[in-house]
Amino acid sequence: MRFALVSDAWKPQVNGVARTLGALCEGLTAAGHEVFPLTPDLFRTVPCPTDRQVRLAVGARPRLIRLLEALRPDAIHIATEGPLGVAARGYCVKRALHFTTAFHTRYPEYMKARFGVPLAWTYAVLRRFHGRSSAVMVPTETLRRELASRGFDHLALWTRGVDVTLFRPGCVPAVDLPRPVFLCVTRIAAEKSLPAFLDLDLPGSKLVVGDGHLLPEMKRRYPNVHFAGLQQGEALVRHYASADVFVLPSRTETFGLVLLEALACGLPVAALPVPGPLDVLGDSGAGALDWDLTAAATKALKIPRETCRSHAERFSWQTSVEQFVNHVVPVRESLGTRMFAPQIHYAEPV
Repeated sequence: MRFALVSDAWKPQVNGVARTLGALCEGLTAAGHEVFPLTPDLFRTVPCPTDRQVRLAVGARPRLIRLLEALRPDAIHIATEGPLGVAARGYCVKRALHFTTAFHTRYPEYMKARFGVPLAWTYAVLRRFHGRSSAVMVPTETLRRELASRGFDHLALWTRGVDVTLFRPGCVPAVDLPRPVFLCVTRIAAEKSLPAFLDLDLPGSKLVVGDGHLLPEMKRRYPNVHFAGLQQGEALVRHYASADVFVLPSRTETFGLVLLEALACGLPVAALPVPGPLDVLGDSGAGALDWDLTAAATKALKIPRETCRSHAERFSWQTSVEQFVNHVVPVRESLGTRMFAPQIHYAEPV
């Protein structure tokens, strides 16, 4: 099949959405499909007001339409609800084309945390955005039930995976801190509730990996915490190897890829009993869930690393890709014979 993948989140952004879509593209290509990412790097962009590291496409609709019409895809997947997602949705609705969407990010909770916007307002906007989708893909069963209770339709489970070759136990630690070391890998933003971790009364050391608009403030408020900044690839794996427990204080995850990365490195998890951790950990024994994060972190110290690694190995990107393909819907049966693949220069914004 030929897929058009429309997303406002894409490399060089470092977040769960961009990583998930990158793994999806690799998996689809390996399975013999053609994938054409329609992402911000193809358009003029401006910095996102709330995160200047994220670029948002502006005035993209005319070129996006030209690209979609030239591609003549078998299926259109709209991954995000940003400017490109809105433009692609409008194109599909106007032309009566089927498309699928995904619910990657809890924007209502983000908007409430940052600006105090009532949840009901933003969920109403998202219901309208996803309302014409043939399948709204969600990463966990807990989130599926929650969105169904909020009036979302056509919900379909699309889980996640982890690269167990890259994320593995036994690597040389990146830093040497007093033990035990409690690690959090996260974007340092209001909705991630990082102070709920940094304020804990725990023995040993706290290690934070990640970047974000609140990083300077967090460094000032918590001078005894080791902030390692953004880490990727092998460097990130070595930071997982530096810790004894992974602590996730966020209440707004839809899945939490970092949970799988930590578990694959043999690191037990301490988190709140909320969607994401509830689904990833289940009854595996690879983590501790408690509304008291101090209690959860203390319990997690006793969990064998072999249990964590074994649980992570159950999550496969191949399974994720197969689920995605099963949920996609042809744009329509009357598109006719496909044209040859157009020559699109993805590296040059216009």
